Amino acid sequence: MLDLHRLRLLREVHVRGTLHAAAGALGYSPSAISQHLAVLEREAGAPLLERVGRRVRLTDAGHVLVRHADLLLEGVEAAEAEVAAVAAGRLTGTVRISAFQSAFLRIVAPAVGVLADSHPGIRVEATETEVELAVPALRLQQLDVLVGDEYDGQPRVVHPELERQPVLREAIHVVLPAGHPRASATHVDLADLADLRWAACQPGTGHHEMHLRACREIGRFEPDLRYTSDDFAILLELVRTTGAGALLPDLAVGSVAAGVAVRPLRYGHLGREVFLLTRRARTPTVAAVARTLGVVGREAAGSPPPPAGP
Repeated sequence: MLDLHRLRLLREVHVRGTLHAAAGALGYSPSAISQHLAVLEREAGAPLLERVGRRVRLTDAGHVLVRHADLLLEGVEAAEAEVAAVAAGRLTGTVRISAFQSAFLRIVAPAVGVLADSHPGIRVEATETEVELAVPALRLQQLDVLVGDEYDGQPRVVHPELERQPVLREAIHVVLPAGHPRASATHVDLADLADLRWAACQPGTGHHEMHLRACREIGRFEPDLRYTSDDFAILLELVRTTGAGALLPDLAVGSVAAGVAVRPLRYGHLGREVFLLTRRARTPTVAAVARTLGVVGREAAGSPPPPAGP
């Protein structure tokens, strides 16, 4: 009979690509992982892995086992959650959430408070992580809910084994120092800001790529990106104190500090979608958390717009 624990190890190696990476993620030694997988190969009666340079990949038999492992492990997770709920007479268990910064502040943190009242038996653990790093953990059942974002024209990778649930759509605004000549305008033409220095997220992020695309395609200029941070609060402070400009979404500018002006674009449209990712087989506890995140997210989307003045 195939061992579920060893199937989990095989799936981890498949996702991580190397024995060393899987061992590091699980707290095993590479030799221990190798020994467990050798036993699994004997149980299966077929080779499951083959080496390609320094990496390993699944054989056809390995792919079959990993596909079934996903279903088996999700079934075990669901069964454990339902038994615990029946025994307790209410939804119980731990749900692990990952979110990017502005969604953490405006959606996840308020949702934790709501869940404490509506479902006191659910323990929520939340961490700030970018989508690219969190997806493997979600697939491997190290996370249960991922709050992600997708900028227009920059589609995320589609994961057929995961369920995507839209939460809200945001507009991207121009954020200027209060004393900038365009700060009093009703709308801002991005082409008028070609000489401005800019603050944006780090290279390689969706926000950074959106910023470059907007300036090049809508504004027709190459932006002077002098300041970078993945913290939107820091970007707002850079606008206020250095005279830089920024392109920020609704969640980031819902309650801006004095000294900056938030304006819509005159031409072109920039936006992003905030979404949830979960495994397709949601336990009742995970489903309750996802529903609450969706409700709080829609409420955040309906928040009053930022003030028109500086």
